[in-house]
Amino acid sequence: MSALVLACIALTPAAAQAAKEPTPVPLGIGGLEGETVSYGSSRRQDLDVWWTADGSKHPGVFVIHGGWWAGGDKRSMTDIARSYADLGYTVFNVNYRLSGDAAWPAQRTDALAAIALARKHAERWSFDPDNYVVVGFSAGGHLAAAVGTYGDGQPGLKGVVGLSPVISPLQAYADGLNAADPEKRKLRTAAIKLAGGCEPKGKCSRVWASMEVAWHASRKDAPMLSVHSQDEFVPPAQSRLLKEMLGQVGVPVTIVTSPGIEHSTALYKEPGVAERVQKWIADRVG
Repeated sequence: MSALVLACIALTPAAAQAAKEPTPVPLGIGGLEGETVSYGSSRRQDLDVWWTADGSKHPGVFVIHGGWWAGGDKRSMTDIARSYADLGYTVFNVNYRLSGDAAWPAQRTDALAAIALARKHAERWSFDPDNYVVVGFSAGGHLAAAVGTYGDGQPGLKGVVGLSPVISPLQAYADGLNAADPEKRKLRTAAIKLAGGCEPKGKCSRVWASMEVAWHASRKDAPMLSVHSQDEFVPPAQSRLLKEMLGQVGVPVTIVTSPGIEHSTALYKEPGVAERVQKWIADRVG
């Protein structure tokens, strides 16, 4: 990230007029330009944008980092995000408020706000607001899928990709109880923290229900590609309920299982995985 020079522009009402005439900072070869933009008042509510200013509209890719909902940063996604910019997409690498800053649904709210800002200022970034996908990693995969099933479909969203996505925090909560795998125990604790520190009972049941991606399936939701390692701590079973629920309303979900235990970005870097994801995205947005 240190090799990149990013212009920081906050899209507050006072900055909205200035945003009409941005001063993008070139980011190396290939004609790419980029900047960092705030979409809210919190320091975590910002995103990096890379685009090709060639006068045409490009499909968009939103990238959402992982980190147990409690950590991580968009900087860890820079190389992956830039790889999609190099393929000709307008790319938005998104930060969001962590569970230590705000409980659910703040994280989903932030992802939706970042997308809304990008669609509002689509011309600025040579972005086609009616043709984009969201790609999330681990906890970020949960946010991506939650965007995909929020409401009755999101305008312009053509697909969701999850790498080791936590589709069901409730399942993670159950799997982590007395688990031998410390990662499963940690995921259970992280899900409780995301819910504001409460377990799925009593008044907190409503919060946990909101966190369950599959329970919000509807017929206008976007298709999804979900990739897991066979023996990782976020197993393929996490995505099977979503496949079943979305299938009932006619929305396709593809689950890809890779041998081994690699998780999230490490899984993405396994031979053939990135290429399969890229092809799936290209098939959705052209």
